[in-house]
Amino acid sequence: MVNVVGVRFRTAGKIYYFDPLQFEFKKGEMVIVETARGVECGEIVVPNHEVPDEEVVAPLKNVIRKADEEDLKHAKENRDKEREAFSICLEKIKKHGLDMKLIDVEYTFDNNKVLFYFTADGRVDFRELVKDLASVFRTRIELRQIGVRDEAKMMGAIGACGRSLCCSTHLAEFHPVSIKMAKEQSLSLNPTKISGTCGRLMCCLKYEQDTYEYLLKKTPKVEAVVQTPNGQGTVVQVNLLKEKVKVKLDSEQGTDIKEYSVNEVRVVKDVDRRADQEERLLEELKGLED
Repeated sequence: MVNVVGVRFRTAGKIYYFDPLQFEFKKGEMVIVETARGVECGEIVVPNHEVPDEEVVAPLKNVIRKADEEDLKHAKENRDKEREAFSICLEKIKKHGLDMKLIDVEYTFDNNKVLFYFTADGRVDFRELVKDLASVFRTRIELRQIGVRDEAKMMGAIGACGRSLCCSTHLAEFHPVSIKMAKEQSLSLNPTKISGTCGRLMCCLKYEQDTYEYLLKKTPKVEAVVQTPNGQGTVVQVNLLKEKVKVKLDSEQGTDIKEYSVNEVRVVKDVDRRADQEERLLEELKGLED
């Protein structure tokens, strides 16, 4: 087991483990740490605790010290410089006529590097832009192309639910989301209904997917032939979350539709088909995935 603390550098950013050495830290404290790209200032989000050796990426970097007033002042000054650098970079992009959208600017704590995040439809030759920016800021310049999901995470927005985007508030990492999830959750396959602000499938499709997969395994499909307490019939409707099915029973008195709990029926003949039209629709919607 290894004693570590979890540090985050951006809101809803990934949590990284560091060696606290002899220090004890509380959640919310600001610390100065050594990272792969230099010295950084971050927030303790997971206080001292032990984790298995295999969960740690070696070599484990150290916490240098708890951030003091001077460190916090310097971090604030960097945020001010980032806003100025953003404006300057916009002018340089326009000057060089580059087809790219600047999203964010980040100074490393020690000012050894300035990172510019941007989006673009394809590859961008920004070599001249880097030279121009280096002559202005007199430090190392890095331009990093990001995807539309990362753009939404950095910029933030209000989702269809009326709340701030999950990715910009609490999702540390993006999880794969697929059209299959929307289909299994009986959601509308209209792209405008299942797409987030970023134009990709909504991250929240992942939240309840495990539950849906569990329920689908034990619930008969529509048109499956099942044995009920009242005889055999065909499933005509499924309420997955309530774990109930409506079954059409054929008897001498005519057709009768009754509702049963999933536990009250047994599948006699299952169905496993997908209409060609639906197959084509799902294929067309693949572009909404990562």
